[in-house]
Amino acid sequence: MTAARTRVKQLGFLQAINRAQNEEMARDERVILMGQDLRANVFGAAAGALETFGPSRVRDLPLAEAGSIGVAAGAAMAGLRPIIDLTVASFVFGAMDQFVSQLAKARYMFGGQATLPVVVRSALYYHGGTAGHHADRPYPMFMNVPGLKIILPSTAPDLLGLLKSAIRDDNPVLCFEDANLWGRKGRGPIPTAEDHLVPLGRAAVRRPGTDVTVVGIGLGAFLAEQAAEELSADGVSAEVIDPRTLVPMDWPTILESVTRTGRLVVVDPANRTCSAASEIAARVVEECFASLRGPVIRVTTDDTHVPFSPALEKQIYPNKDKVIAAVRRALAG
Repeated sequence: MTAARTRVKQLGFLQAINRAQNEEMARDERVILMGQDLRANVFGAAAGALETFGPSRVRDLPLAEAGSIGVAAGAAMAGLRPIIDLTVASFVFGAMDQFVSQLAKARYMFGGQATLPVVVRSALYYHGGTAGHHADRPYPMFMNVPGLKIILPSTAPDLLGLLKSAIRDDNPVLCFEDANLWGRKGRGPIPTAEDHLVPLGRAAVRRPGTDVTVVGIGLGAFLAEQAAEELSADGVSAEVIDPRTLVPMDWPTILESVTRTGRLVVVDPANRTCSAASEIAARVVEECFASLRGPVIRVTTDDTHVPFSPALEKQIYPNKDKVIAAVRRALAG
């Protein structure tokens, strides 16, 4: 039998999105899909939805992000469960008031009388020459807003399971999808169960280790695994943790690992100041200080606008070599 015939079929990111949305729409007639260019399936994440569920449940919206989130909040309070495709993560800025003042606060301000089961999907389109208006990684900003849950999967099976869990959640969930991972297939065989669910708030240990804990977010998880593999040749045992969910964060898994290894490196594609890496580093220092045997180190994007020049752009982001250097510094400390 040839290698091509024995290769295990794997799940892609767009396949995971399509499957999650279609399965949940079939399971619950309250789930509707709204966004830009969905009926034409321009971005590839709505394949088959219009034909299967009809125009009443697959609705194209105008290029008006604030209106889109406002409509979703109202639809959710009226009993629907909208999935909103905002396409590019940078477009969330056009709807900040609706996110912060309405979507995040309404359930609390109405004393729990209203639920807002809204899922907002957006892709992190950085590292590809898209320049300042399209290459933001804004997820840390929303970590500062009570009432919002945030998922950021790094594998297709996790995207499938987390997105299905998010659609079933009665709270607003922001799903950020790292476009740098879209071309990479999921690990292992395609999940066959229709109820393949990944619980929100549970991290994944991608690689066990004893010398240093490396927490990777989005593409950072992939870079952390690359670095850990290379470091293993030098006898360094790095434990790689992928949080998968930023709110709620799986603190017990992270804190237990750092308590055991005594060292922490956090790899986060967001800007350095007030990043997810900053919050993880601060919490570890507060709760694991007695166990630390070296400095807590962040590998993040520089605090600068994204340049259009590909040669300049690639210098500002985390990469495998930066992660390896950070681990060696943590070990030296």
